[in-house]
Amino acid sequence: MTEQVLHPRIVENKDWVTLVFIMAFGIIALTKSVYENRFADFVKLIYSNKYIRIYRDSSHLMGMFSISLFFVQIISFSFFIQLLLSYLGYGSKTDWILFIQIFTFLIYFILSKFLIEKIIATSFDIEELIEQFNLQKVTYRTYIGLLLLPVDIILFYYDSILENIPLLVFYIILGLNVLLYLVSIKNYRNEIFGKLFYFILYLCTLEIAPYYFMYYWFTKSSV
Repeated sequence: MTEQVLHPRIVENKDWVTLVFIMAFGIIALTKSVYENRFADFVKLIYSNKYIRIYRDSSHLMGMFSISLFFVQIISFSFFIQLLLSYLGYGSKTDWILFIQIFTFLIYFILSKFLIEKIIATSFDIEELIEQFNLQKVTYRTYIGLLLLPVDIILFYYDSILENIPLLVFYIILGLNVLLYLVSIKNYRNEIFGKLFYFILYLCTLEIAPYYFMYYWFTKSSV
């Protein structure tokens, strides 16, 4: 009589991922329907600066349009980070607890950084400059987050895609962020040069140091 050995079948739960993507697209659809004209200008951001010129007031940063798309951006970047960690062997792309941890960390990191920026900008008397600088930065990053969302879906559901694609996308995002800084500095070069010393202190304190320490912590912890 042949002895049969039963092996447990491990089934990855992907339902939560589908729900997250549906929620993200639901927020985009709702935002588009409520702010139809503004959304139409926003999606043209890749080839037109009309949106930047119209909505350059810093009060728009705390409006419902920006807040709604901010959550979509966080969802998009959180899931891409999880895909990247899965590619590097530090987690699973179907681990919903890991996604919540990344999502929560990003929200706390961005909001904490925003509050500290406000304090330092007020102390250096460059509050108006930093608000304009941040508004443009946030706008372009939100746009990148929306473009990244369908990429997340493709990378998650199509396992046959080349393994190096997540890393390639990461380098593209990194390059776009560097370009974003250069464009923002170019657009506000007159204001920046007027308070160059304080702006350099701001960059070193809040735009370079946090990411350097995160990179240092990650590389050290992975050794």
